[in-house]
Amino acid sequence: MGSLISLIEHLEIGSQISVIATSLRPVSGQKWSTLSFASTLYLKPILDLLLSEVPSIWHAELRLGLQEALVNAVRHGNKLDPGKQVTIHFSISSQYYWWMIADQGEEGCPELSAHGYTEHTPSFDSECGRGFFILHQIFDRVVWEEGSHQLKLGKHLHQNCLPAIC
Repeated sequence: MGSLISLIEHLEIGSQISVIATSLRPVSGQKWSTLSFASTLYLKPILDLLLSEVPSIWHAELRLGLQEALVNAVRHGNKLDPGKQVTIHFSISSQYYWWMIADQGEEGCPELSAHGYTEHTPSFDSECGRGFFILHQIFDRVVWEEGSHQLKLGKHLHQNCLPAIC
């Protein structure tokens, strides 16, 4: 049996209603929390939930990174199809935060597949590549799993380190 859903929030977007199902508080023995939502670019309540357990000093930086990752999942992965879901698994262990974002896309990630990603600054005339550059600047760990359409993001919040964006 699946994990207990602790919160269901309805968002009215125009004439559509999107449902966010979450279990952000781990159930006994559960290491990962889960949040899923129908493809939408209205991400504020989703980002608020994902950042609820993160120290506030890190919110601006991590909000930028998570928003970039979620927009990519909705636009590039799910092609803005509200019938497709984005699922996020979230975990905190010590001072390390993990997000695994999965979409229901059928194609590969255009920023990685078509152009290849390098950790260098993307060229100004390139149509793609900036998103993964931003993710690599914000997160300590960025892994794209092509076959599962899953992006893994990790951030270690050091005690003696301050965010680049405040």
